[in-house]
Amino acid sequence: QVQLVESGGGLVQAGGSLRLSCAASGSIFRINAMGWYRQAPGKQRELVAVITSGGSTNYADSVKGRFTISRGNAKNTVYLQMNSLKPEDTAVYYCNGQIVTTVNGMDYWGKGTLVTVSA
Repeated sequence: QVQLVESGGGLVQAGGSLRLSCAASGSIFRINAMGWYRQAPGKQRELVAVITSGGSTNYADSVKGRFTISRGNAKNTVYLQMNSLKPEDTAVYYCNGQIVTTVNGMDYWGKGTLVTVSA
């Protein structure tokens, strides 16, 4: 059993910053990658940023230069530093982990944390 727990969402004014955190726990053998996705009302879930076990990162064009994804020292934690937030960044942000356990390897998801950016 693997759990991903997010924290750090909230309400912020445009131009402000927030930092999201996600911690993975459970019967983890290896984490291949962790990332953040978001889903705005009426829209499909989209990739925001991902970081691999080797440290490679990838960002959606809409957040490049404003968001930074990083890992904690324990490698089972991932952060998303969001700066210069815009109202269009408003969404539920989900943590994703590509995780291998002793039983299988699959994508795991957190329950999501709401980020609201006011104009």
